[in-house]
Amino acid sequence: MGDNGYNVAVVGATGAVGNLMIQVLEERAFPVKEIKLLASARSLGRTLVFRGKAFPVQELKEDSFEGLHLALFSAGGSVSRKFAPLAAARGCIVIDNSSAFRMEPAIPLIVPEVNADAVTVEPGIIANPNCSTIQMVVALKPIHDAARIKRIVVTTFQAVSGTGKRAIEELRQQVTSTVRGEAMVREVYPHQIAFNCFPHIGAFLENGFSEEEMKMVNETRKIFGAPEMAVCATTVRVPVYYGHSESVNIETARPISVEEVRELLARAPGVQVVDDPPKGRYPIPIEVAGKDDTFVGRIRKDPSVRNGLAMWVVADNIRKGAATNAVQIAELLLARGLI
Repeated sequence: MGDNGYNVAVVGATGAVGNLMIQVLEERAFPVKEIKLLASARSLGRTLVFRGKAFPVQELKEDSFEGLHLALFSAGGSVSRKFAPLAAARGCIVIDNSSAFRMEPAIPLIVPEVNADAVTVEPGIIANPNCSTIQMVVALKPIHDAARIKRIVVTTFQAVSGTGKRAIEELRQQVTSTVRGEAMVREVYPHQIAFNCFPHIGAFLENGFSEEEMKMVNETRKIFGAPEMAVCATTVRVPVYYGHSESVNIETARPISVEEVRELLARAPGVQVVDDPPKGRYPIPIEVAGKDDTFVGRIRKDPSVRNGLAMWVVADNIRKGAATNAVQIAELLLARGLI
């Protein structure tokens, strides 16, 4: 890996997001001295490629973090709750993609374009927000700074890759089965996902909202530092492989024109404006997949409420929504001299 750089682990390396974390580390030329690829014992014997060299996948154990500077976790909440504190206790900074620590008051929840000033390496764990939250706050940050957002109503249309490799394969198999007139196999989702959609992401809570919906509510408030911000979310799973889409409606404290919003977003880091509907130009998942920016279009006034705006926001959920944001947090730590 070279003499300069940092010893980095990817936990959950064989999963869809873990694979992509390895790729993004290479794409963005993160200064890796040594890389350690960790997963469950089921993955022993596998190898993964980083910078043209094959590395064996090692079993995740309690002593896996000795000598490491940084660990990117994408292995689920139960794994993170057990192993992230162990890594942090050994001086390894953890950037965790699960929901395990996001709402812990002492643990920063970071989107670098939005709240970079909140980053800290104490207590050794940094949380990566939910994929649907990340793209929304990236798009809304410039508007919030300019006109203060009072209320958000969001409906998401979320790709199956947000659930993982098994869900991607289930959609592929169901599409094939439908075309061939064969029996449908359903294992990952509660309903057929091919040629269908359903408003069920995560368990339903006593308040009638799903876990995914409340993640968006609570994480948005924490990231913006606005605990009283009114947020209402409806999250929907759709038969798309990569790329979450969101219909976002906001109400601001002061009036702001569509033209001003377009100008703000055009200058905002990590945002691309694609907004010419008469010519069929607006963000769509199939064109956004594989890209790191958040794309915004269909920006328009909402005449039903004072200072209302509506827009359409699309991003690749496993890049900016997961792997890329995690690596960007690592880059932010480097830039701030925190690692």
